[in-house]
Amino acid sequence: MAKADAKKVIDLLNDARAQELGAILQYMAQHYELDDADFGKLAKVLKDTAIAEMKHAEKLAERVLFLGGTPTSKPDGLAKKGQTIPQMLATDIGLEAGAVRLYNESALACAQARDQVSKTIFEELLADEEDHLDAFQTIADHVKQLGESYLATLTGGAAE
Repeated sequence: MAKADAKKVIDLLNDARAQELGAILQYMAQHYELDDADFGKLAKVLKDTAIAEMKHAEKLAERVLFLGGTPTSKPDGLAKKGQTIPQMLATDIGLEAGAVRLYNESALACAQARDQVSKTIFEELLADEEDHLDAFQTIADHVKQLGESYLATLTGGAAE
């Protein structure tokens, strides 16, 4: 791979890592708030999603190191706090939709740079992000359609 292509791929990997780090902060902040408010079942969903994002961030960092770069440790944003559950879900849907767009574009750019390994990493992460997006959209739809009665089903079951 040409040096310019390697730099481009490293930049893509670091952009994705920054996004993952931001998502981790967001989901863990939401996990703590929800667990404290006795929405343990929803808190666990967010904690599990944050852990998945941590694994993504690690995978991206390992690839950056392999390509001779320095993994970023700076998240792409700060966690929003004090949101209602519908606001949290809207935030999360936005994060996941953004990741889906970024990873689709990044996979194509890696293919053009002739870096099939990085392309494959983005495709693997993309599948996970689509699952996260679907889960958040489903929960948001339930909240919208069923309201308080659905929210009541998310109480208790403290996050582990």
